[in-house]
Amino acid sequence: MSTATVSTAPLDTAPSGEGRIGLRGNLRHIGALVRRNVMWIRQDPESMFDVVLMPIILTLLFVYVFGGAIAGKGNQEVYVNYVVPGLMSMMGMNIAMGVGTGFNQDFRTGVMDRFRSLPIARSSVLIAKIVVEIGRMLVATAVLLSVGFLLGLSVANVPGLFAAVGLSLVFGASVMWIFLTMGVTMKNAQAIQGMGMLVLMPLQFGSSIFAPTSSMPGWLQTFTDCNPLSALADSARGLMNGGPVAHDVWVTLIWSVAITVVMAPVAIRKFRTKS
Repeated sequence: MSTATVSTAPLDTAPSGEGRIGLRGNLRHIGALVRRNVMWIRQDPESMFDVVLMPIILTLLFVYVFGGAIAGKGNQEVYVNYVVPGLMSMMGMNIAMGVGTGFNQDFRTGVMDRFRSLPIARSSVLIAKIVVEIGRMLVATAVLLSVGFLLGLSVANVPGLFAAVGLSLVFGASVMWIFLTMGVTMKNAQAIQGMGMLVLMPLQFGSSIFAPTSSMPGWLQTFTDCNPLSALADSARGLMNGGPVAHDVWVTLIWSVAITVVMAPVAIRKFRTKS
């Protein structure tokens, strides 16, 4: 998502030197950059097509193509309650890949060079990007749940539904740091998409997102047990419709914190030093 045409005036008043910028200054810069990105979305509404259409297409495809085979003919409603919480975890991964490609394109158009020339904290540029993409994830999740309810999704625990959405956002935000790093270090958007698909496809289909893992071979079950997407999908199902969730929630949170702690400093350092 390019941001080349919106004014940078709100950012130019910041004090010089990233090391001397305090918390209030950082928050002000993040807020200005978030507004900048939101203004660009308003100028280019087509950039929201993926978050609006992708949840609709994925839900309809999986429910009506795989639902009968997995849950039994005529039992698509049962599969809706299984797959929609899983798709919530998938949304964050797909949107995160878009963060990396958009970031890379911004470098190629010179937008990021302009940001790095401003007296602002380098981390504020990346954090603002993540904040805006979290907003896009919320839109995608709202569309996904709306389609799910139309197809028969039931939720036994409304607070649990909000907790599941929040958990998906936390994990999705952590994965964005990986793709931001890729956006800085890889040469072009096509390379990021190719590498992203090589990683995302095994993680998404080698998990409990689309089908129970009990019928998978033993070696694949071992992989799914370690897959954070399985923990996230199982957490969402348990939070929304009951069942044990403590283990899966903790596993998801540990993965989220670990990814963020490792990748956020790397992404910021690569952004600061990119030539």
